[in-house]
Amino acid sequence: MLTIHGQRTKFCDRIPRRQFIQLGALGAFGLTLPDLLRAEATNPHKSKRSVILIWQHGGPSQLDTFDMKPNQVEEVRGPYQSIGTNLPGLQICELMPYHAKIMDKCSIIRSFTHGNGDHWAAAHWMLTGYLGANGSDRAARDPSMGAVASYLLGPRKTGVPSTININDGGFGFHGAAYLGVAHNPFRIGDFSYGNEAGFLPTGSDKSFKLVDGMSQDRLMNRLSLLQQFDRLRRDVDATGTFQNMDEMNLQAQDMLLSGKARAAFNLDEEDPKLREEYGPGWGEQALLARRFIEAGVRYVSLNTGYWDDHGNIKRALDDKLVRHDRAVGVLIRDLADRGLLDDTLVITAGEFGRTPRINKDAGRDHWPQAQSILFAGGGYRHGQVIGSTNSKAEYPTSRPISPADFNAIVYHALGLKPEDTIRDPLGRPRQLISGGKVPFELI
Repeated sequence: MLTIHGQRTKFCDRIPRRQFIQLGALGAFGLTLPDLLRAEATNPHKSKRSVILIWQHGGPSQLDTFDMKPNQVEEVRGPYQSIGTNLPGLQICELMPYHAKIMDKCSIIRSFTHGNGDHWAAAHWMLTGYLGANGSDRAARDPSMGAVASYLLGPRKTGVPSTININDGGFGFHGAAYLGVAHNPFRIGDFSYGNEAGFLPTGSDKSFKLVDGMSQDRLMNRLSLLQQFDRLRRDVDATGTFQNMDEMNLQAQDMLLSGKARAAFNLDEEDPKLREEYGPGWGEQALLARRFIEAGVRYVSLNTGYWDDHGNIKRALDDKLVRHDRAVGVLIRDLADRGLLDDTLVITAGEFGRTPRINKDAGRDHWPQAQSILFAGGGYRHGQVIGSTNSKAEYPTSRPISPADFNAIVYHALGLKPEDTIRDPLGRPRQLISGGKVPFELI
């Protein structure tokens, strides 16, 4: 897009640039792709690792997944039996056979805990490291971990977005807040539960497609014209705004012309047998997440369902836990088979756990005092269970892990430190998190 003093300008043939290069994830906000790439190019941090966050908004039940209490009465233990896994001594829910085959590649933290039962406040805390939003004021106050990764690291490879969000589910803050829309995720998928994370850019593979019959040669001619305008502006620019513009335009061209971003959406390149293993829906989206990571995307968040089961939890989990299990289990095994798991941190988590007792509506209510979280890959030690809860999975009895610790685990995998800083809205340096530590068992 040709932008002069903030105004979008048509090219000489009167065809708006946005008609032949669709970049819906950026253009709707008046942001040019070179702007985004310029911001990424200034970052001193380097890392070879990526993150896939499987976000279970609403709060999954610890008692019906990874912290089962089979000796408790039914109103505590819930409707399911436990099964063994390939990690000796670990029992998980019978609806999770795909997980059972890969638990040696995972760490389960059973002692995650905090004190906030408000969906929005807890999700903001988990995903940003700071308390801010709440049920009455749902605006993001701080940038998400994905946005910080975009700001400090950028994509692992040029030609693709830094972050992608699939199915923004509602109780989740995946946006950039004061870091600016350049670091919001490229958003795809189903948004049937709304978008409490803020107004994020949206798009699809078509956002990286030349349309209206525009050939690469014609595009290059028009980009050349754009660069001529830029050079004219640069001659009278005393602020350095246009410094390195040529390099940024080359990167912008790469995103459009290399085809890396668009090719990542092409599941036809995959073995049909593997596609069948992943399955439809969330499984297909998990496969896309793996392809995005292979293409060089830094941070992918995938929401699987709505886990706020205040009523009839068995009916709800009989459906979604089965689909979630398949998507996550096959994803972790596939990453391992391809040699990608060590450099990809996979996480499954929600904003809190569920009450230890089944309620009068056969569901479980909010319970922030105890939650189970899964980690795989990311350069950490695995094949272990960290922490424990009491006999009803009400609260930790060892190794309590906080939201700050959760953020520290993610940032450490990416090569970042809690004391690394970003600039707040007033331009002051702000640490990524305060007080968080990676559990020593993972190192």
